[in-house]
Amino acid sequence: MKKVSFTEAVTILVVMLVILGTAVIHFGLSPQIPVLFTIALLIFWARIRGASWEDVHQGITEGISTAIIPIFIFILIGALIAVWIQAGIIPTIMVVGFRLISSHFFVPSTFIVCSIVGVAIGSGFTTISTIGIALFGMGMAMNINPALVAGAIISGAVFGDKMSPLSDSTNLASAIAGSDLFAHIKNMMWSTIPSFVVSLILFWLLGTAGSANSSQRIAHTTSVLTQHFAISWWAALPIALMFICAWRHIPAIPTLFINILVSVVMIFFNEPHESLKSLTDLISEGFVAHTSDTTVNALLSRGGITSMMATVSLIIVTLSLGGILMKFNIVQSAMAPLVKHLRRPGALVTTTILAGIGINLFVGEQYLSVILPGKAFKPAFTRIGLAPLALSRVLEDGGSVINYLIPWGVAGSFAASTLGGPVLHFLPFVFFSLFSPVFSILSGFTGIGLKRVNK
Repeated sequence: MKKVSFTEAVTILVVMLVILGTAVIHFGLSPQIPVLFTIALLIFWARIRGASWEDVHQGITEGISTAIIPIFIFILIGALIAVWIQAGIIPTIMVVGFRLISSHFFVPSTFIVCSIVGVAIGSGFTTISTIGIALFGMGMAMNINPALVAGAIISGAVFGDKMSPLSDSTNLASAIAGSDLFAHIKNMMWSTIPSFVVSLILFWLLGTAGSANSSQRIAHTTSVLTQHFAISWWAALPIALMFICAWRHIPAIPTLFINILVSVVMIFFNEPHESLKSLTDLISEGFVAHTSDTTVNALLSRGGITSMMATVSLIIVTLSLGGILMKFNIVQSAMAPLVKHLRRPGALVTTTILAGIGINLFVGEQYLSVILPGKAFKPAFTRIGLAPLALSRVLEDGGSVINYLIPWGVAGSFAASTLGGPVLHFLPFVFFSLFSPVFSILSGFTGIGLKRVNK
């Protein structure tokens, strides 16, 4: 197959973006079908250009192979959510939270709590699917805009994932750029701290909307949770184990297995007559709440392996699309000419961030949004005297944090399925992800915090 030209590559990517954007945003379709349609068009184009079926299959295989571990983690998270609800862990967090957090400060408090938890455990996905679900339920009981609460949860989770030395994406950005991990985290503060402060102010200003007259609703919800779930301080044990595993640098898969096992033991302790069949149904199909409150039932009827299948299917088709784009050098051909003509720091930083956003839009995978721009623009950063720390920060600000805003992205679809709302609903409120690239671009043009090579 002949090399793809810059014009041809850009045309393909624009057509893809129009198809996906129109289908998902304008018509409100589930992203799986538009992505499959785009894959079919790409395969048709590749065959016309002389590509073999073996090349197509290889591209799909290589694309999916990058997500085997995340897919397995998502399956375990589905099981964890179900057992955490039945064991009373998430209901206990909600009850304790109602007693500690005022409704008038709930949204900024949610942002801060998720930020702290995210830094401690180094996983945005785990933060959203554990503490995040409990906080989301509290927000529903307080009559606060669900999209705003989801935005605060995701913003905090993204901040924690970005600033934690335990985070996969943070280690990846540092490794791709060739910078020291802790120096990279310190240098990210130039764009991260302003984004955090602005986000906190906005959550503070918007956080009281709809929270008035919620005391009666909170009392009722607390009563329902206390009647139907085992509320106790023992519920803190799985949460403590999660932090201990993070402190001991235990990877995500064994951490989740340990937490699921402990939660299952708690279920049998609370309900000694629980059958093995009902337990396996819980892990497979998720928890179904049967309380007197329909809102609580809707909130806590979730989890299970099957609940993650929509996200898993989207990951598979999206990364298949990404694998084909990589295999036929479409993305690489679109980025290559840009590298040669970038001579000024501001333009280079802006273009690299836009490339990361573009990879998120076209491929939907946060790791590739760091890897591809990192490899493509690293020579340009070196050529104009910018240090690897400058590149690694830009890769985070335009890559991994943006994936939560993409309806067909891995992180975006996970957050949507876990919190139960479309990406486009909470997107305007994920302030931290929206402002991170803005402050990074400002740093590029002003030179503030932009590290250069010491001569």
